[in-house]
Amino acid sequence: MRVIIDRERIQRRATASHVTSLGGLTIILGNVALSLWKPQPRGLTAFLLFIGFAVSTIGIYFANRWVKKPRPEEVLDRALKGLDDRCRLYHYLDKGPDHLLLTPSGLVPIETRGGEGVFEYSQGKWRQRISLGKALRFFVEEPLGNPITDAQRMAARLAGSLEKLGAVGVPIQPIVVFTHPAASLTRKGTPIPVCQPKQLRGELPKNLPQLPSEIYEQLRGVLDEGGPH
Repeated sequence: MRVIIDRERIQRRATASHVTSLGGLTIILGNVALSLWKPQPRGLTAFLLFIGFAVSTIGIYFANRWVKKPRPEEVLDRALKGLDDRCRLYHYLDKGPDHLLLTPSGLVPIETRGGEGVFEYSQGKWRQRISLGKALRFFVEEPLGNPITDAQRMAARLAGSLEKLGAVGVPIQPIVVFTHPAASLTRKGTPIPVCQPKQLRGELPKNLPQLPSEIYEQLRGVLDEGGPH
């Protein structure tokens, strides 16, 4: 398997998260120092503290996503290592899903969730156990949302983009992966595969006919250029 990744994009986002975190902290410390040197109106002090906290929180949120290791692409690379040489795993395409696996039989968009904790899917609904630690990390941790719906929408957008290029009927089968090593996952009756990294290879589509060589080469060319418009 070959991995294609936009490392420059990762570095830009990591740098932006560091700058944002430090910027928020600077606002907070500057406001405290200014208040000690020359008392400010309470409203202004509270406003600056709020702004500093908000900016710093945003920075920490994105640092957890783009700096903290292991990052999602690292987890997926390890989980899929050893696949067929014709498989190509794309990370952070300019136009397309953050993680997309091209196989000889079709495309597998991968929607990831990086939070830790206990997650359950049953009867069409997601639930997560909110512990004290989870509550304290609420503003800086990736929200659960509905990863299945997000993955299905991602697959639908990808199919629409490929259709415009004339690549009609390419199998697109999305998967959701919870990447955090401390995530506990229980699911029943999910409409698409939902798994943890160690189960990912077993959830890949099986027994599908191979794509015609010209379609495979077209897909590879489009993805190598950054994804379908």
